[in-house]
Amino acid sequence: MTEVMTSAAAAVADISSGSSVAVGGFGLCGIPDTLIEALAAAAADDLALVSNNCGTTAHGLGILLADKRVRRVIASYVGENAEFARQYLSGELEVELTPQGTLAERLRAGGAGIAAFYTPAGVGTLIADGGMPWRFGPNGSVAVASPPKPVATFAGPAGPKRYVLEEAITTDFALVHALVGDTAGNLVFDKSARNFNPLVAAAGRICIAEVETLVSAGDLDPDRVHLPGIFVDRIVVTGPARGLIEKRTVRIEEKK
Repeated sequence: MTEVMTSAAAAVADISSGSSVAVGGFGLCGIPDTLIEALAAAAADDLALVSNNCGTTAHGLGILLADKRVRRVIASYVGENAEFARQYLSGELEVELTPQGTLAERLRAGGAGIAAFYTPAGVGTLIADGGMPWRFGPNGSVAVASPPKPVATFAGPAGPKRYVLEEAITTDFALVHALVGDTAGNLVFDKSARNFNPLVAAAGRICIAEVETLVSAGDLDPDRVHLPGIFVDRIVVTGPARGLIEKRTVRIEEKK
């Protein structure tokens, strides 16, 4: 049963130091920013995060990084977060950079109970061969490097092809943002804000969802539900999304 929480602070209260947390969103789109801020206001540190990226210096997961609350990150790219890059390159933060599609599938596999899978992405690179810098030393040397992964050849339409074995990801907690939820935990996401959120929700042993609007169980059209409530343990109403933009660009109007 999904528990409706009275506040974001109450929803994240048992996320303790050393916990692993998967977080939905892409850039600043669809991020559970209220839950992240509640976690930042609590005492947990030494966190291991899994997210497509780490927001910006001032928003999203960037506020946890700025407070030195994060020990390790699995992500696809550094994005617009200069502090993320600085901590990684200075050896303050361990980072496992993962191809974006591989990260999505590792989360999906974790939620589906699949231990590992083979993919062609990364074959012939440090992703498969090992040696990818996970943590740098203070002098710029590689203190911790990724291990080599098993590679196998499988037949395909174009002939034999090599694939690398990637392990699934599961975490202690998952934080997601949805447009609408019901009291049974069923979630509806808003367009591209769906991004990594359903995958993250399934991979977390305890999933905490912030929703802009909460309705009664049975009010949602089953065909509209993007994530069944079986994956959601806690839900909290946080109101409308803030509409943060990671990098604003505008078109220069041409003079006629």
